[in-house]
Amino acid sequence: MTNDEFNPITEEELQAQRESEELDRRIRRMVVRVQSGEADEEIAEDRRLEEEERAQAEEEERKERKRRSGWRWQIFSGTILTSRGMADNYRYFAAIAVMCFISIVVMFAALYADLRYSRAEQDVQLLRERSIRLQEQLHRRTTHQAIRDSLAARGIDLRDPRQKTSVLEE
Repeated sequence: MTNDEFNPITEEELQAQRESEELDRRIRRMVVRVQSGEADEEIAEDRRLEEEERAQAEEEERKERKRRSGWRWQIFSGTILTSRGMADNYRYFAAIAVMCFISIVVMFAALYADLRYSRAEQDVQLLRERSIRLQEQLHRRTTHQAIRDSLAARGIDLRDPRQKTSVLEE
């Protein structure tokens, strides 16, 4: 024999009805326990545990706030830029940054000028050395040497007198 009757309750409704009945049984058991005094101890223990958890969470939050309020963390995380104390000083920091930039530019300009001065000094030293060599070459040729070279070019031998001559006075 088969059961071909039509059941107007769907499977989902049946499941919901069972869950509702189970919830009602639990509630009745809990009410009985509360009325008999058995649940008071559990409720007190649950409240104490909740308080401990809340206190521990507040302590962790306080430690985290303290850690995040430290200047090292603020610098590392970048939150120092949004802090009120720093926001009041932005114009001073901008002025310091501009002065540092100008200082760097001046330093490089001074290094460049020093480099140019050193090169010019080396060039002047080379010119002085060349001038001294040319003057030495010019003064090596004395008048006597110039005359001897000129006479030798013409084929005339210039000899120094062997005896000292004396000047006759009149």
